[in-house]
Amino acid sequence: MASIVTMASLFFFQFLSGSCSTRLTITNKCSYTVWPAILSATGSSPLSTSGFVLQPGDFKIVPVPPAWSGRLWGRTLCSLDITSTKFSCVTGDCGSTTIECVGGNAAPPVTLVKFTLNGTGGLDFYEVSLVDGFNLPVRVKPRGGRNCRATGCVMDLNLSCPTELKVIRDGDAVACKSVCQAEPCLSSQFFKTACPGAHVHAYTCSSHDYTITFCPPPTPSSSYQEISRGSGGGQPGSSPINVVVAVVVALASVCGLFIACKITIRLSNGDCVFGIGAGTRTGTIQDVTV
Repeated sequence: MASIVTMASLFFFQFLSGSCSTRLTITNKCSYTVWPAILSATGSSPLSTSGFVLQPGDFKIVPVPPAWSGRLWGRTLCSLDITSTKFSCVTGDCGSTTIECVGGNAAPPVTLVKFTLNGTGGLDFYEVSLVDGFNLPVRVKPRGGRNCRATGCVMDLNLSCPTELKVIRDGDAVACKSVCQAEPCLSSQFFKTACPGAHVHAYTCSSHDYTITFCPPPTPSSSYQEISRGSGGGQPGSSPINVVVAVVVALASVCGLFIACKITIRLSNGDCVFGIGAGTRTGTIQDVTV
């Protein structure tokens, strides 16, 4: 009898682990349309979509199978040629001539988000890479889980991109080339200074869901400032939480998202939670204060 119970328990837990999938919530907080694209790595199952459109404020949830590896990015300034009926994008184009990339890779310069799920030790590996240049600010934030940190490049580097690296379209900078796309190869200090958390190393996490946000707020300072003001008749800074939040605001402006995340982890009993997006599975998201 005991052996039957043991076998049933093992089957139950194997069923749970086998059926548990990760969800990628891909969000567009830009003031313009973004066409996200996804490329599964060799040996990984293709996802339900490899390209779609997100209007400003929209999001899409993409289920990802266990042990999936791949990359995703945002395409901009896309259009459909009426004569040839070919779809193309000024940045991040995957060469498929359709909105779905169907195995096509991103043309640089482009900001890349890379995932390896359920890797060594059962952990997920994720990073935001500027090796192929930059076209959109991006942040990756785990939802729940353990040992989780947000990472990304939340600054719009197109605004401060060196002249030698700029990609110009109709007089505006729409992308910033990788340092070695330019001739001659320039110093990478610009990218390292602007986005120190991007492609320094792959972050590890044990999480079920990830939110990938295009054009996220530069820092979570606005949300923390609202908390520090208090509500109703409360006095600003009258509680210890408000004091800590004020420190977060000051540190975030100097050190970026990761200092804020560390302190938030401490306050939230291990959950990496800050400036999250909330909403239904379909529709428009809104910022909420945590």
